[in-house]
Amino acid sequence: MDVRVIRSCKRRKTVSARLVRDTLVVSAPDDLPVERLQIFIADFTARFQRRRLREELNRDGGLESRARELNDRYFGGALRWVSIEYVTGQERKYGCCDCRAGRIRISHRVGAMPGWVRDYVIVHELAHLKVPRHDRAFRGLVARYPLAERARGFLIAVGMRDEEDLSDEEGSQHAESPGM
Repeated sequence: MDVRVIRSCKRRKTVSARLVRDTLVVSAPDDLPVERLQIFIADFTARFQRRRLREELNRDGGLESRARELNDRYFGGALRWVSIEYVTGQERKYGCCDCRAGRIRISHRVGAMPGWVRDYVIVHELAHLKVPRHDRAFRGLVARYPLAERARGFLIAVGMRDEEDLSDEEGSQHAESPGM
C-alpha cells in the first residue's frame, strides 16, 4: 500500500488517515517525531488491510448462501438471522453468534480452511440461534452435520499449532485456545 504523509502546523495533536484509491493518506502534526509517525502509519496500514480483507471475503455473498443451504439441510430452513459475515478481529474464536441480535460472525481464518470445516463452524453458529448454550440439546443439533467430530478435531489441531506458535513468539507456555 502506498503511503502519503501530509504534515501541517495547524494540526496539533491528532493523526488521521483515509484511503484514496490505493494510497493511504496520513495527516499528522508537523512536529510529530518520525518514530511516532511510523507507529501510526503501521497501525493505519494494518487497519485498512484488515478492512479490505473483510470486504473482499464478504463481497460475493458466498457465506450467506452457504448458511442458507446448511440451514435448509440440517435445520429444515427454520432458522433466521440478520447477518452472517467474515470478520478480521476475531483471533481466538472461529465463530460467534449474538442470538438476540441474530448476528453471526465467522473468523476470516475459517475462510482459508477446508470447506467441510467452514461448514461445521457455520452449523455450530446456526445451532446457537436455537440453543444458546453448549448443552446436550445444542450438541445434538450440531451432530446433524456428519463431519462434526472430524471438523472439531481439525480445529483442535489448528488451535494447538497456534498455541505452539504463540509460545514460541511470546515466550509464554499458555495461550487461550481458539474456541467457538
